[in-house]
Amino acid sequence: MARRRTKSSGEGWIDLFALMPWWVCVGLAITAYVALHAWAERPAPKLQPGALAPQLDTVMIGATLKGFAAVGQYVLPIALLASAVVSAVRRKQRKELLAQAAEGQDLSAVDGMSWLEFELLIGESFRQKGYVVIETGGGGADGGVDLVLRRPASNGSETYLVQCKHWRAYKVGVDVVRELYGVMAARGAAGGFVVTAGRFTKEAMAFASGRNVRLIDGAKLKGMLAEVPASLAKPERQPEATDASALTTMVVCPSCSQPMVKRLAKRGPNAGQAFYGCSAYPVCKSTRPM
Repeated sequence: MARRRTKSSGEGWIDLFALMPWWVCVGLAITAYVALHAWAERPAPKLQPGALAPQLDTVMIGATLKGFAAVGQYVLPIALLASAVVSAVRRKQRKELLAQAAEGQDLSAVDGMSWLEFELLIGESFRQKGYVVIETGGGGADGGVDLVLRRPASNGSETYLVQCKHWRAYKVGVDVVRELYGVMAARGAAGGFVVTAGRFTKEAMAFASGRNVRLIDGAKLKGMLAEVPASLAKPERQPEATDASALTTMVVCPSCSQPMVKRLAKRGPNAGQAFYGCSAYPVCKSTRPM
């Protein structure tokens, strides 16, 4: 998988908040502004004459917190609103990626995706199956886990870990599966998934056999995408009218049974009025009022 670009601390916080739904970010932004603004408007603590050291410390801490609140009442809400925008854009992008991949009869649409788009696609696929999906970005101290899935269970909720490998050129080896299994054991996960657009080695399949690790190769991924609800499928594009002054309709010509089109009278007593004219014009000159 491609190497991640190192991000600044500001981008990191925005990405972290963007893991939440956009409406949660907006709600937190409003709450943060109200709370911090109220703190910033509080009277500054005053040092009483002859104050002792403990009182001096209290005054200094209060003044420091008031200063942070004065700045934070703008910075934090702005960061949260930026995260809300990122979250909404990513949500839209996920659905578009899923619809695009579901439309194709093969994995050609997946081939052209970046590693990030591939992770978003897989996350949205699991989300459509009823999982709560947390995108971690992978590649960190979490053993390369890209997605954390949660699903209600009789004893609370179950956690599943997912590794995404956007590889078509070579097979996913046993080391990847073994690494995920180790992280699952350390975090007490109920199961795990390794998803690739390619294939797995025999050693990887043998290691996963009998364990709570499911391997999803290109063929299974195609079937997984085929289960996307029809409501997410992109609507078919309607053909554009070849004549800007005529739009194809379902009205049939009474003379020759050809489709009739909407036209606009350019001269005569009815100039400027719309009417139906036969699409076979000038062979057929039948018209009908709108």
